[in-house]
Amino acid sequence: MVEFVGREEELQKLHQLLQDNKQVAIAGMGGVGKTELALQYAKAHRETYKGGICWLLAKTEDVGIQVVQFARTQLDLNPPENLTEDFQKKLLAQVEYCWRHWCEGDVLLVLDDVSDYEQVKPYLQSLPYRFKVLMTTRQKLGRIAQLSLDVLQPEAALELLRSLLKETPERIERELAIANQLCEWLGYLPLGLELVGRYLARKQDLSLTEMLQRLENKRLDERSLSKSKSEADMTAQRGVLAAFELSWQELKDDDKQLGCLLSLFAAAPIPWNLVEQCLPEEDKENLEEIRDDSLLNLHLLQRKGEGVYQLHPLLRQFFQYKCRCLEKAEELKRSLCRVMVAVAKKIPDLPTLKQINDINPDIPHIAEVAKNLIEYVSDEDLIWAFIGNARFYSGQGLYDQAAPWFEQCLKIAQKRLGDEHPNVATSLNNLANLYRYQGRYSKAEPLLQQSLALWQRLLGFNHPSIGASLNNLANLYRSQGRYSEAEPLYLQALELYHRLLGAEHLSVATTLNNLAGLYESQGRYSEAEPLFQLALALRLYQLGEEHPSVALSLNNLANLYRCQERYSEAEPLLQQALALRRYQLGEKHLDVATSLNNLAGLYESQGRYSEAEPLFQQALTLRRYQLGEEHPDVAQSLNNLANLYRSKGRYNEAKPMLQQALELRQHLLGAEHPDVAISLNNLAELYRSQGKYSKAELLFQQALKICEQRLGLNHPNTAICRENLANLRDRLPQNQE
Repeated sequence: MVEFVGREEELQKLHQLLQDNKQVAIAGMGGVGKTELALQYAKAHRETYKGGICWLLAKTEDVGIQVVQFARTQLDLNPPENLTEDFQKKLLAQVEYCWRHWCEGDVLLVLDDVSDYEQVKPYLQSLPYRFKVLMTTRQKLGRIAQLSLDVLQPEAALELLRSLLKETPERIERELAIANQLCEWLGYLPLGLELVGRYLARKQDLSLTEMLQRLENKRLDERSLSKSKSEADMTAQRGVLAAFELSWQELKDDDKQLGCLLSLFAAAPIPWNLVEQCLPEEDKENLEEIRDDSLLNLHLLQRKGEGVYQLHPLLRQFFQYKCRCLEKAEELKRSLCRVMVAVAKKIPDLPTLKQINDINPDIPHIAEVAKNLIEYVSDEDLIWAFIGNARFYSGQGLYDQAAPWFEQCLKIAQKRLGDEHPNVATSLNNLANLYRYQGRYSKAEPLLQQSLALWQRLLGFNHPSIGASLNNLANLYRSQGRYSEAEPLYLQALELYHRLLGAEHLSVATTLNNLAGLYESQGRYSEAEPLFQLALALRLYQLGEEHPSVALSLNNLANLYRCQERYSEAEPLLQQALALRRYQLGEKHLDVATSLNNLAGLYESQGRYSEAEPLFQQALTLRRYQLGEEHPDVAQSLNNLANLYRSKGRYNEAKPMLQQALELRQHLLGAEHPDVAISLNNLAELYRSQGKYSKAELLFQQALKICEQRLGLNHPNTAICRENLANLRDRLPQNQE
């Protein structure tokens, strides 16, 4: 016997409904276990219904005929033939006779699988009060009290599978993760679980992994989802496909078309506005009626929230199966692709928190187009489904989740469009920028160079896309400390944008900001400041005060002021940038971590250590969470927090963090990167504080050498390293270890 699991709460609710109402309907999609629940209720409450339990099959034969037959065979009643002279009312009169002469006690009348309540309603109107009617149905039966039956909870689904394999329980424990995946694939549908569980029980050498692979490959055609002749003890009379087929037969052509369209969306909640956009105006007129009166009414579709609906995973596969034969299938696929591409194009590079929340329900469906419907997307729009998904993740700093989308984008574009196409150049550029954000500079550089060369071949040397490529390559060089290579590229991009787009274009603001950042890195503060200010003014003018790019400019200008020890000017800008980023991007965004880090650095520079420490710690935690352990930004946070500990004399806490930051920077950026010089200098300062002068001298020397070679003799960092080394040597003779 199969255990009845996961429906204890529903049984209690059903009993209470029957206490409070004369008629109750168990409603739900095919295969959800309506009949089984009614059967288990009847078994559990046999003693309650002293007058008996009468089980009738509403679909197989007229309910009135079944009532009369039941009364004759089970109750020894013989309804007279001459109860009325009206021939058409003869059967109804006999049924009413049966109700009046039924044996004493409360009675439970079960009508299984009611598809048309109006056909059974006449027989129920004269029921004595002691009768309770329990119906199972796929439809919503008007004002009748209803218990809506959904699929099982994941834990209950796994328990049902366990009960079916109780002869070999070790199979579940051995492949527990796969067992959970199996339940999820079946959508926690009791019928699917029971069929697959019974199949596995018969096939004891079949692993759960192999079973899952078969289902994924054959889907609803997999034989385990069909009812075997040997399963005579099952309550369900059909396999999954046959159970769904009954509902399909009740649908009209327009209903079927809508079901097929919905099946093309991802196995996720579907915003209804996306569905509406997929259909021409003439087909939208009755869309809500089809949805509500057919698909929802037959429990083929579930309402998940305001304006949001979803198909059960197996029903989705069923509609996809039917979609193969639908005349408009190709048209529906292309229409869905057009809608999702249009949504993807609206996703900005740096989405705000509100935009992320608004876009989030659409993301699975954009992904579905990229994964399974890309052949129906035009060449012109080919890359957008991938870019949309990648921007959604990269804009939140979730670079590891964005990378596969950009990588697949490049692969698909090259395969369909060839190597000499603008979309390939865009894809190379996007992937390279992501690698730069991840600190994977050696992978980014050849892609950026390829992208620039391709744009030049395709568009010549006077196009905004050339400016974007120059900017991105310069950004990479700046990240690597290759300042002399970065500057001419920025200047070239700036001149190009000025000439082609005008002095007030946002691309000009971006390039001004980047060039200013380069000058700041070189200690050329007087050249950087007017550029930062101009970039900020342009962004305020073009974007308004609450845009994330404005926060970036505020942050950068404040950092410059900090470097110049103009702390009173820097602090309000940093606080404004942090507040703006928190509001627009959310607490977990990487730009928030950057603002926390910079504000903490300002406080540290002012000796406000108690205010700086929690901010440094928050920044480090956030960066580790979003980027993992191996990223230059994590190294920066480790280095900054360690410096704070050193300043407070907490050397045992500072040393391992400084060493970790140094090793990370050497590994990720190369031994000659200016950030490596910073780590060497900071670790040397720690050793000096501890009186380990020879170790400190060696590190100061290494740091000075890198700064002189990479930053030049006049850079502030070079001056700091030179001064630190000189001060140490002044006291080395008397203090040498």
